[in-house]
Amino acid sequence: METKHRCTWCEKDDLYRNYHDNEWGKPVYDDATLFEFLILETFQAGLSWYTVLAKRENFRRAFDHFDWNKIAHYSEEKMAALAEDSGIIRNKLKIKATVTNAQAFLKVQEEFGTFSKYIWGFVNGKPIDNTPETLAAVKATSEISDKLSKDLKKRGFKFVGSTVVYAHMQATGMVNDHVMDCFTRK
Repeated sequence: METKHRCTWCEKDDLYRNYHDNEWGKPVYDDATLFEFLILETFQAGLSWYTVLAKRENFRRAFDHFDWNKIAHYSEEKMAALAEDSGIIRNKLKIKATVTNAQAFLKVQEEFGTFSKYIWGFVNGKPIDNTPETLAAVKATSEISDKLSKDLKKRGFKFVGSTVVYAHMQATGMVNDHVMDCFTRK
């Protein structure tokens, strides 16, 4: 049996390996998935990605399958109920930011046609391949994530610092940070 060489960060368990093998770093151009990852990454701020990933299905349920049109209109009562939902991360500021981000997402779609067109414009529509030799060579931010973070904030998005934005870029394949001996590069 052939052993698959993966990026070492994902070897914790099957949940992580499956995410790594099937999602992380694969280019995403549809607004629904881009929005889901944007929200999940904002909840990840200050926490481990594994914590968020383990609660992903609960987030989908709690946030109407990441329907930004619904989320943009959440009431104070809905946000209070989310803050009591033990299946998700119950950070009131991040819950409120999710509503704010859905509203900002709608404005970006209105201006650019799609959020995808807007965000992929920062990398000229194609992934950046960083070709890291080791996990230690993978950065937490970049010049582009700095610029994108600043622009998102200007547009009203919350919890979108450069590190969160770079993680979003990695998750959605805007950058390829799979190490060089990872099987996904083949």
